[in-house]
Amino acid sequence: LPRVLAEVLVLQLCLPLLAVAVVWLFGLGGAVAALAVVLMLTAPSISGSPNFAILLGHAPVPAMQILVVGTALFPLTSLPVLILLGQSFGAIDGVLASGLRLIAIIFGACGLGFACRALFLPDPSPRQLVRLDGLGVIALAVIVVGLMAGVHPLLRGAPGTLLAWLALVFAANLGLQISAGLLLTQRAPDERGAALGLIAGNRNVALFLLALPPGLSDRLLPFIGCYQLPMYLTPVLLGWFYRKLPRAGPGGRNV
Repeated sequence: LPRVLAEVLVLQLCLPLLAVAVVWLFGLGGAVAALAVVLMLTAPSISGSPNFAILLGHAPVPAMQILVVGTALFPLTSLPVLILLGQSFGAIDGVLASGLRLIAIIFGACGLGFACRALFLPDPSPRQLVRLDGLGVIALAVIVVGLMAGVHPLLRGAPGTLLAWLALVFAANLGLQISAGLLLTQRAPDERGAALGLIAGNRNVALFLLALPPGLSDRLLPFIGCYQLPMYLTPVLLGWFYRKLPRAGPGGRNV
């Protein structure tokens, strides 16, 4: 647990605070693109990171650990970043309200999930698990289509702006994955370098749509919509990269 906590704090607190410092240094506080990148770095892992790890030939356990702990701590780790970005939210009470909404949404959803499991599927059969996987795929497809709603207006009316957003999200997502993977692979045992690289670039930034003021959420929709592309293309675009990273062999040694 201490190691996972340290990894979550690096990913969800240190990286976004460093990004905030860069934003202030270059005077980009009013830029929507800069705000979007900072919020992306603040978000926890996407829920599919363990599945991506399997697709890329790595063990899913490290990614699952970071996903669970990072999502649980997200309302707390996001507060310092949101406070520093307070001007974008209008007032400090708006920042705190966003944090409280995140706490209520995350823990409410988790509690509902555990309750449904206990009531309806206390001992699921393999067939039921397969059906749940199928429902999960359908739900994911619906959610992704909904998140990409912000892309359609740009595609029709401002293709140049759309290309700029796409360039930003591909650079941020893939660049973070490669940088973190190369930096951490030799220092993190048991395939944790691959998991940290995968999660560094693939964040559940859509969680902010549930908590931020509507006006700000609307401004972030193009980024979030375009961000789905490098995220779900990760196994295709970076398969060559993750195949080069060490895998845990017998006894937990990297091979």
